[in-house]
Amino acid sequence: MSKAPRKTSGSAGDGFGRTGRGKKVLESAGIIHGEVPPRDVLLKFIAEHPDQASKREIAKAFGLKGETRIVLKALLKELETDGMVHKSRKSLMRPGGLPPVTVLDITTRDKDGGLIGRPAEWPEENGAAPAVIIRQSSADRQKGKAPVGGIGDRVLAKIFPSKEASGPAYTARIIKLIDRRQGGSLGVFKETPGGGGRLMPIERRGDEMVIDPDGVGDAKDGDLVEVETSRNSGRYGLPRAKVLSVVGSVASEKAISMIAIHAHGIPHIFPSDVLAAADAAKPATMAHREDWRKLPLITIDPADAKDHDDAVYAELDPSPDNPDGVIVTVAIADVSYYIRSGSPLDREALKRGNSVYFPDRVVPMLPERISNDLCSLKEGVDRPALAVRMVFSKEGRKASHTFHRIMMKSAAKLSYQQAQAAIDGNPDDKTGPMLEPILRPLWHAYEVMKIGRDRRQPLELDMPERKIILKADGTVDRVHVPDRLDAHKLIEEMMIQANVCAAETLEQKKQRLVYRVHDAPTIAKQEVLREFLNTIGYSLVKGGQVRANSFNGILARALDTPHQIIVNEMVLRSQSQAIYSPDNIGHFGLNLMKYAHFTSPIRRYADLIVHRALVGSLGLGEGGITPQEEATLADVAAEISTFERRAMAAERDTVNRLIAHHLSQRVGEEFEGRVGGVTKAGLFVALPQFGADGFVPISTMGTDYYIYDEAHQALTGEKTGLGYQLGDTVQVRLAEAVPLAGALRFEVLNEGKKMPAATRSFHKTTRRTSGPTPGTRPPRRRR
Repeated sequence: MSKAPRKTSGSAGDGFGRTGRGKKVLESAGIIHGEVPPRDVLLKFIAEHPDQASKREIAKAFGLKGETRIVLKALLKELETDGMVHKSRKSLMRPGGLPPVTVLDITTRDKDGGLIGRPAEWPEENGAAPAVIIRQSSADRQKGKAPVGGIGDRVLAKIFPSKEASGPAYTARIIKLIDRRQGGSLGVFKETPGGGGRLMPIERRGDEMVIDPDGVGDAKDGDLVEVETSRNSGRYGLPRAKVLSVVGSVASEKAISMIAIHAHGIPHIFPSDVLAAADAAKPATMAHREDWRKLPLITIDPADAKDHDDAVYAELDPSPDNPDGVIVTVAIADVSYYIRSGSPLDREALKRGNSVYFPDRVVPMLPERISNDLCSLKEGVDRPALAVRMVFSKEGRKASHTFHRIMMKSAAKLSYQQAQAAIDGNPDDKTGPMLEPILRPLWHAYEVMKIGRDRRQPLELDMPERKIILKADGTVDRVHVPDRLDAHKLIEEMMIQANVCAAETLEQKKQRLVYRVHDAPTIAKQEVLREFLNTIGYSLVKGGQVRANSFNGILARALDTPHQIIVNEMVLRSQSQAIYSPDNIGHFGLNLMKYAHFTSPIRRYADLIVHRALVGSLGLGEGGITPQEEATLADVAAEISTFERRAMAAERDTVNRLIAHHLSQRVGEEFEGRVGGVTKAGLFVALPQFGADGFVPISTMGTDYYIYDEAHQALTGEKTGLGYQLGDTVQVRLAEAVPLAGALRFEVLNEGKKMPAATRSFHKTTRRTSGPTPGTRPPRRRR
């Protein structure tokens, strides 16, 4: 790439901000100030200065103006296209690096007693999470300038590159203490001779602890226990702990979700002041509200739902200006009335970020008095709500919308199956009278909205979600894949459009908010997908302007073919992670430019923020967003994005442990599975009937040497030419089940299929004597 002309004009301090970092980099590389640096210098600067890695800051740091800024922009785009950097909010960062502000879990101390933290969430594909040294100046602590952290705490921290050649690559300064875990920890108690015992960690990153004889309590060998940890070291330098409670035998399914709760640091006990505030809450009044109690809004939810935060109604538009158009009304529980910014209830909701759903329990964001009572849109009960009334033309285009703060009374509580059965010609005593006046207009409105959805062409992945059905004693009964009904799609599309209206209204009011954003797949991920698709004769359009509908043709082509499942999985893996952000980049998967979560304030803090923003900007009464809250939206968005990933990981780990426990009595049995992942170390095999994944170490795959072909997602025997490829059906024997780790290890029984010669010319990986931890798996992403 040609370099921009050298410039020597300008003051010595031009463009270097307060630190002169760019100048130092330039001097060390022999580059003149005002000249666009080469790729290697840019990459070094981005890696070493994550807090100055936006395009604007980089230009300032290197003193670039005019034409040189255009050259810089092109060079940064080139680096992004090559997968050398990627965007994190407005900044650029190296793959595997930490963003300038990160949520850390403080896990241990170094040899000098300093605190060491690791990112709370870290993609498995990036290897081990980097250690970060927490810098806490004694002067700052004494003056109260910085929060003080300790082992077990979760903190929001400013990240800096380490200046030391050895040790962790990052240092950090605590910005905010998110969660002090009160020294609580979970593990398996193991007795030791002479009394007392050890606490064995339930996660690989956990520390073993010493339990003195007087701290054992009622714990017995093998019990899953909750302990209180001391910040002082015990024997052998290990932390000392005291048993607080016995959760139960580690073999019990009832303990499995509790393991995930503790392993991921999910707050699950409401403080007394929060419960007191919830108990003291009074029903909302009619102040600042419209009376919509006669409008027959209904709730349609899963049959086992305990709270109901959305209700819907539809009718034909009577306006002659909109022939055959429809009016769709979505009413959402008015949580902002009860949860005021800065209150104990608000602080606890933010600490949790969202509700977490396990097969045997729910860890709610809000106390039951709020979520299951005052804010639940119960049938026949007056409830406050924030409603949006949307007008659509017969072509499915939204013509207008308005927001209203209302008092409503749900006309009926229906399940998805109940509503669908009525539409399909099988109404019951409840849905029969509602069929013509309420249900059919809803389905007609959905058909109109679907015209607009089809025109928009969002990403159409077909990934059925499995649901674990438990017996009365908490053990696994079966794994069920619920039918995907039009009733589900109807509610989903109406909620999506309500979310769009919220974002549009707040933008029109120039009100800051938290968007739900989803970036396009990175060039690197597109290339991996493209190479795989080429192996099965499919193609993906090249270039950085790929759109959601670029994938839909591929998905449609794979429909009802042997490649359907694997193509859907590979497209899913290519997608970016959806996050919350005050900066809008649109939602790639939904193919929407303005999108904000509004429809689930009972279970998502992001929606509560949007509700407050609407109340404040539209002058709808009490409970609006505050200036203090607006000022912290960037940090809050980062926190709740992290908490969402935490919840997903905890839910996934619990399912894995439940299935491993369920299958632990079937070691030695044979199953039909499908290759769901291929690595240099072996195969990940899924058992579709159980929703389970296990690992086949390469050490158990015979005596051949295997060649790993990333493009074809295959392992091929060098001598035999037989191998396994992503999506292949295989027979496996369950060799080991480790419920505590949620791990399954399989042995593959069939010798594989004849592989094309192309798969034998890639990276050769020798037969191994050990593989990764059984049950670990390639990361999967959700929209």
